[in-house]
Amino acid sequence: MTTTQRQKPVFRFAPSPNGPLHLGHALSAFLNQDMAAAMDGRLLLRIEDIDQTRCTPEFEAGIYADLEWLGIDWEKPVRRQSDHIAEYQTALHGLIERGLVYPSFLTRGEVKARVSASEAGGNPWPRDPDGSPHYPSDDRDRSEGDRRKMLESGLKHAWRLDMGRALQAADRVLSWSETGDGETGGIAADPSMWGDVVLSRSDAPSSYHLSVVIDDALQAVTHIVRGLDLFHATSVHRLLQVLLDLPQPLYHHHRLVTDAKKRKLSKSDGDTGLADLRGKGLSAADIRNLVGL
Repeated sequence: MTTTQRQKPVFRFAPSPNGPLHLGHALSAFLNQDMAAAMDGRLLLRIEDIDQTRCTPEFEAGIYADLEWLGIDWEKPVRRQSDHIAEYQTALHGLIERGLVYPSFLTRGEVKARVSASEAGGNPWPRDPDGSPHYPSDDRDRSEGDRRKMLESGLKHAWRLDMGRALQAADRVLSWSETGDGETGGIAADPSMWGDVVLSRSDAPSSYHLSVVIDDALQAVTHIVRGLDLFHATSVHRLLQVLLDLPQPLYHHHRLVTDAKKRKLSKSDGDTGLADLRGKGLSAADIRNLVGL
């Protein structure tokens, strides 16, 4: 990377190859390219393929084909998360050594049963902004000896951020600068609303939260342009950036493209898939119009 490249604003479009791109992805890709061009910046493409159970080479090839058709021009080479597992694991182990992360052993079924029993008894269970219940405190409260025995027994486990300890370690008021389609200006971050978030699972060596902040730092990303569905997740990302001593980018969370029922588009929505729309004879200019640009 040259000195001139470092000084330029850096944007990134970071899809996951777990399904075909749709109109919502097109909006995000267009905005990243348009904003990078307006600021004489750079545009990177990152393939977020940590979840190897759902990500496939066919979907990754589809991403390249769709973006080329849209006229999106990105720098080479592309960063693929599956090539950088060691970097995420190094960061995770550092957090473990500091006592900020703990192994969690409860299954999804056990958590669901606990939550259902609590709510059936008239006791509301705390939930994160996506509506998922916070993880119970059982594993967070275990002694080090019990944790060691359970780990040595080979039990499947995830690694979760101890939110209380992490906030104490950060020891500062967290916030970020926002220029998007919702709230703007200085936004107060509240990571506690997410509870003890997962940073690594038995079937995935890194979570979205952990890998995305490391990738953005290593790629020197200065401007993060993504959908409003990730607005609240930025609170967790700001906490991890502080804990890992990573730089703070600027954020722009854009409006979402929704279906007729005002629901966020899914990769299973074939009628909004870019490849299907291309097959029906639409042009890249048509797609820009469809997403309101």
